[in-house]
Amino acid sequence: MEEKKKKGFRMPNTFTVLFIIIVIMAILTWIIPAGQYQVDEAGNLIRGTYERVSQNPQGFYDMLLAPVWGMLGKGSTSASIEVSFFILMVGGFLGVVNETGALDSGIASTVKNFKGREKMLIPVLMTLFALGGTTYGMGEETMAFYPLIVPVMIAVGFDAVVGVAIVLLGSQIGVLSSTVNPFATGVATKAAGITIGEGIIWRLIFFVVTLLIAIFFVYSYASKIEKDPSKSLVHDQRENHAKAFNLANKSNIEELNKKQKNVLVVFAVTFTLMVISLIPWGEWTSLFENTTSAITGSFAGGVLGKDMLPLGEWYFPEITMLFIFMSVVVAVVYGMSEERFFKVFMDGAADLLSVAIVVAVARGIQVIMNDGMITATILNMGERTLSSVPSGLFIVLTYIFYMPMSFLIPSTSGLASATMGIMAPLGEFSGVAKHLVVTAYQAGSGIVNLVTPTSGIVMGALALSHVEVSVWWKFMGKVIATVFVVSVAILWIATLF
Repeated sequence: MEEKKKKGFRMPNTFTVLFIIIVIMAILTWIIPAGQYQVDEAGNLIRGTYERVSQNPQGFYDMLLAPVWGMLGKGSTSASIEVSFFILMVGGFLGVVNETGALDSGIASTVKNFKGREKMLIPVLMTLFALGGTTYGMGEETMAFYPLIVPVMIAVGFDAVVGVAIVLLGSQIGVLSSTVNPFATGVATKAAGITIGEGIIWRLIFFVVTLLIAIFFVYSYASKIEKDPSKSLVHDQRENHAKAFNLANKSNIEELNKKQKNVLVVFAVTFTLMVISLIPWGEWTSLFENTTSAITGSFAGGVLGKDMLPLGEWYFPEITMLFIFMSVVVAVVYGMSEERFFKVFMDGAADLLSVAIVVAVARGIQVIMNDGMITATILNMGERTLSSVPSGLFIVLTYIFYMPMSFLIPSTSGLASATMGIMAPLGEFSGVAKHLVVTAYQAGSGIVNLVTPTSGIVMGALALSHVEVSVWWKFMGKVIATVFVVSVAILWIATLF
């Protein structure tokens, strides 16, 4: 007799969750008064200039268009097309690499080499991703790593949640502290009128403490699964995950051959170049800028291109180009036919199509908020609440204030640009240094961006890893609570010095 399936609440599909949030935000545009701030020449909001404007409620038509504008960009909402196209091209690159069998053999080799000490991968990899997050705001770029890390974690005896945590929690805990991240710290400090070096000691303290907390929780969860696999939050999906990541017959995979080893070298070079190209080297050295100038000023510049950007100034167009070019290099190194190359490249891109669309739909939430003109009103509430309160209370309230604000504006640079021109001067009235306001902004937005469904990074990561958002929230509950308490303590202590 067939066992009846248990009835109960099941978390809706990712797209359903995002559309529900779009609907809720649209309803709020009918309730929350519309308003706007005046801006200076740099685009920063001017404190005390908030004014009510005519209501601009968002209707059914606007809700349907929101994901479209989320992809294409509209007004103050930046387009997600660059990120979405990058994801598709990474999918094509991985499709070509997977066709060679190099990753399968590489994963099998990793499992074999780390037999008995699998958990050592966790602190090592999380630290690497955290360094990427804290130095250059590693976010959407991590999409390329989930199809690699998650299968390894499943294969060595853990689960998909551990894989997601290593990449997502690791990188975003780094973004939370953002020691020298130009897209968060750089934008915020410039808006606040201070240098990026001010307050770096407190950001380093945040980095070390929060990273240790993150590693502790992931390591503990992995240890629990190691002792009892049934403790996994996705234990009932293990077979589906094994099938999704093609892990069913990893034990029968042959040793790496010479061609596959060459493919893995190209693979490693690709990701190394991506990371190096995104770190803002210009803050510390002019090496890459001078080298590129020398090349473009010579005969080689005519061949390679006069408009070539130095490493450190690349962004999504350039790293997308990198993955397209390297997919061709992989095909050549492996000896793949032209016909086969295009087929597997397109198949790989198709595999990540849903993830690319998730990013656009998530951006659609911000479109509704901005078009409904309610973000400035919410910011003004914070401005009035935080005026002239004691320093210790001010910094804690600022930290808490940035949580809902980062839900409305998931972009760290966008949030800094929109608010720091107001929040930093407010801090001075309460005796709080501007650099601490910047740190509170980073910590507040960082903790929310670990779990918010309005973030394309979070939703894209979960979609790639076949992990439901409700499972991620369950795993992150204690992590968020601990990081929150520790963050409040650090910020409060910092006001005493």
